[in-house]
Amino acid sequence: MENDKRIVNPGKNGNLIGEKGEILVPPASWIFLPAGDAGITRKVTAKGVFWRVEVKMGRRIISQGIWAPATTIAQAHDEVNAVRLTDEYKKKRVSDIKRRDKKQELYDAEFCKAVEDYLNFHQIYKPIEKKLARAVTVHAIPVGSGTVARTQTIPIEERAAHAVIAWMRHQTTAYDIVKIARIKGERRAVRRGFAQESVSLLANYRQGRGITDNCPLQKAIRKIQTDNE
Repeated sequence: MENDKRIVNPGKNGNLIGEKGEILVPPASWIFLPAGDAGITRKVTAKGVFWRVEVKMGRRIISQGIWAPATTIAQAHDEVNAVRLTDEYKKKRVSDIKRRDKKQELYDAEFCKAVEDYLNFHQIYKPIEKKLARAVTVHAIPVGSGTVARTQTIPIEERAAHAVIAWMRHQTTAYDIVKIARIKGERRAVRRGFAQESVSLLANYRQGRGITDNCPLQKAIRKIQTDNE
């Protein structure tokens, strides 16, 4: 038990499943620490005795929390809380929040501009371009959103393009209500089809073609304006 680190998955009826598919039961002296407080989690995992509960969501692996000895978790809580009560920590926390907010503000502007550049609407549709870029940005960049806009593995131009198509998939197509057969690759094929539909729709605005009031994008923009009033 001196060094018992495992990755487990949640199973049925509250069970835990090990890497080989075996059912695991945490020791009676252990408790569960939900994800959310990185400081306490780091303190606990530094001891080397814990089971991390992970789930797969799409292509991402999400940690739900850890199982660890109750005494270890209690000690971690006490140590972290003691530090957080100091004036030095409080000042640092305020400084960190200001720095994070400023960084988020700068990224907001940078990402919104990247979205506008990707949209590249004809001059007569520039007002709609700005409204759409703002809507996509608000949806895509919040910290912890898990959207493609938060990844650093691809250029911001690609992030912007993916974010626009993802937003339009939910706002201007039937993706959310269409029934998708449980066949391998079918969901990806459906998403690809709706992406092509969205690209064709954007082409109308880029080329300055006449747009009717029934245009799905026009409807989505009007809905956003109504919701914000």
